[in-house]
Amino acid sequence: MIAARVPKDGIVLGRASFGGALEDDDRASRNHVRVTRSGDAFLVEDAGSRNGTRLSGEALERPSVAAPGAVVRFGRSIIVLVSDVRPFEQPRTIDEGEMIVGPTLRIAHAAVKLAAGESSTLLLHGESGSGKEIAAKLFHEASGRTGPLVAVNCAAIPAGLAERLLFGAKKGAYSGADDADGYVQSAHDGTLFLDEVAELDAAVQSKLLRAIETHEALPLGASKPRKVDVRFVFATHKDLRGEAQRGAFRQDLYYRIARPLVDVPPLRERKEDVAWLVARGVAAFRRAADSEADLRVHPSLVEACLLRTWPGNVRELVAEVKQAALRAKSAGRDEVTSAELDEDAGKSFAPESAPVAAETPDDARIARVLADEGGNVTRAAKALGMHRTQLRRWMEKQKK
Repeated sequence: MIAARVPKDGIVLGRASFGGALEDDDRASRNHVRVTRSGDAFLVEDAGSRNGTRLSGEALERPSVAAPGAVVRFGRSIIVLVSDVRPFEQPRTIDEGEMIVGPTLRIAHAAVKLAAGESSTLLLHGESGSGKEIAAKLFHEASGRTGPLVAVNCAAIPAGLAERLLFGAKKGAYSGADDADGYVQSAHDGTLFLDEVAELDAAVQSKLLRAIETHEALPLGASKPRKVDVRFVFATHKDLRGEAQRGAFRQDLYYRIARPLVDVPPLRERKEDVAWLVARGVAAFRRAADSEADLRVHPSLVEACLLRTWPGNVRELVAEVKQAALRAKSAGRDEVTSAELDEDAGKSFAPESAPVAAETPDDARIARVLADEGGNVTRAAKALGMHRTQLRRWMEKQKK
């Protein structure tokens, strides 16, 4: 990954850029595309290249205004336009084994490590597949605990079994019951990670609060609690404060676990990781298929992945890239292109037609939706309830 600032008079990108770092891009012209800053947006124009330029998935036929988040492809190279390049100058994106960690995600992980040294609890907020469990592992490792990390998906626990599974049971507590530890006791000297904690019912939440405050766990049917030394990591994709306000989550538990809070950014907010994840998905397919044949990633595949929102985040992207690799291999191709990516992959579940907006959305919302859609005018207009022509007029005004 290369980060570059756009000077006042613009920047021309091509094979000659970055000290010759793109010299191997045989599809790029020496001076291929010009990018100029235009207020909070960018003006992108082809610089007379041999093979043309693509902006947000479409051929660039004339100078066009692009919002932050837009994707530009020239030759085999891809750039993402951002409003502030400083976070991407240092440090670089690296492969940490379980996770691809770029500058955006690294900020969240640094907050997790800080919390591990200062608190016995942590609340993680993030979408499904964004990496909350990996953040919980990081908290556990950074805290220096000698016991295990016990991970529990609260959404998968039947309501009638939650108390027994979390706190254990004493022999005779119910028909056929034997002495058994719960997840809390199993995490002694370690960390208990409760994913989707908002799914627990109120009675179990109350007992959980007591366990956090007293460092004791009372098994089902027992008269005396057991001492436990456990750190807790809670995670949810919901607005937990909103859940507490409307009575769906206990307010006393919310106030106990609400801080420190770390937001795990979704993949659409850390596009710098996408190319790495695409390469990882193809490599994982090759290993699973035990294939020695070279299977390369075509730039169009990375471009297509950058232009989609990936509501399922990293989990969804890697799974879909593996399927794309399978299609390419089955067809006897040595490159995985955008053509192999499923049409619906990485797209949100939404109505086929968006309602027409009663009034034009404000500038901030338009800019945000454009960024989320990678600068794609068609998809952004649909999400905003605007006509494409109306949106293009708005973009033209921004460059004046």
